Amino acid sequence: MKQPPEKFSIKNWSEDDRPREKLLQKGKAHLSNAELLAILIGSGNREESAVALSKRILASVDNNLNELGKTSIAQLMKFKGIGEAKAISICAGLELGRRRRAEDALELKKVSGSTSAFEILQPVLGELPHEEFWIIYLNNNHKVIQMNQLSKGGITGTLVDVRLMLRRALEVGAVALILAHNHPSGTLKPSQADKNLTAKLTTASAALDIKVLDHLIVTEKAYFSFADEGLL
Repeated sequence: MKQPPEKFSIKNWSEDDRPREKLLQKGKAHLSNAELLAILIGSGNREESAVALSKRILASVDNNLNELGKTSIAQLMKFKGIGEAKAISICAGLELGRRRRAEDALELKKVSGSTSAFEILQPVLGELPHEEFWIIYLNNNHKVIQMNQLSKGGITGTLVDVRLMLRRALEVGAVALILAHNHPSGTLKPSQADKNLTAKLTTASAALDIKVLDHLIVTEKAYFSFADEGLL
C-alpha cells in the first residue's frame, strides 16, 4: 500500500532551516515573521513547509501582522494545512502580542494630551471588530492610575453605565478621566449619540468633582479628540 507523502515537519528540516534552533542559537530578533509563525503552527502540509505556508498566510494580509490579528479562526482554517488547533495557536500568539503592546503603552504613565492618550488606547481598541468603551483614570498629576473596559458591544454600538464608571473612579481615587471608544467602521466622525453620552458623563462626573479631560474615538491609525475639537 502506498504511503502518503510525509508532512513538512520542522523536525525534518536541515538544521540551518529550523526556526526553533535558530531562535535558540541566534535569538528571536533574527527570525522573520514567517519563521516565528512557523514555530506556532509546527508543520506545513504535503506540498509546502511550515515556513512556506506561513509566508502564504502573511501574504494574504500584505504581510501586516495587525491585519493578521483580525483574521478569524474560520478564515485561517481555509489555508491547507491549518486545522482548528493551529488556527487557535496563531490567534492566541497574536493576542498575546496585542496585550503586550497594551501593557507597554501604559508605561507612558502620564497623559499630556490627546496624542499620548491615543498611544495608550490604540493597542487596546484600534484593531477590534466590535465596539468597546474604556476609561482611563488619572490622578491630579494626570498620571494613569488604572484603565478599564466599561462596556463591550457589537459592530454598531455599546451601552455605558455611568454608575459603574463613577464607582470605579471613587474606588481608585481618580480626579480626572479620559473616555474612549472605538469605531470599527473606521469613521472618526462622532455621532449625536456620542455627543450626548459625552455630555451625560461629563455632567455626572462634575457632580463628584471629577473632570472629564477628553473623549477619544479610536480607529486603527487615527483618532478624534472631543477636547481638541472644542466639544467638551
